Amino acid sequence: MTDQVDRILEQWQKEKPGLDVSPMAVIGRLSRTALNIESRLAGTFERHGLDASTFDVLATLLRSGARYWITPAELARESMISTSAVAQRLNKLEARGLVAREANPNDGRGTLVALTDTGKKLIEQALPDHLETERAILSPLSRDEQAALALLLGRIGDAVV
Repeated sequence: MTDQVDRILEQWQKEKPGLDVSPMAVIGRLSRTALNIESRLAGTFERHGLDASTFDVLATLLRSGARYWITPAELARESMISTSAVAQRLNKLEARGLVAREANPNDGRGTLVALTDTGKKLIEQALPDHLETERAILSPLSRDEQAALALLLGRIGDAVV
């Protein structure tokens, strides 16, 4: 099956036959796949009134365990949003009643970000749908293929850090 990346590689082969463009086969497909995945996940998030960053913050708080709170620094480290975006994101989530900021009993100057009951209910409703979307995206691959892909992507991710 020929795709857009194959056509691009053929064009480069004709235009620059001595140039090894083989990395484009992987990187091009990774980029295109990432865009398609983001679009599919965005549809799932929208059905729950969320976006990717909001989902990630709420999921990070939920998986932090029974008190459902962490420091803003931990949130930045454990989530998939940048440190600079944390304060802005928390302001929006707090305005929606999904998180609350509380004084940190272990650090008089610090704060904790806590998942509210409303936030917990929302993420618990969205999470199964999110996982089902991810399963559907990965459905062309066997479990073994998924495990191999996760391993390979992890190796690439470790190398580009």
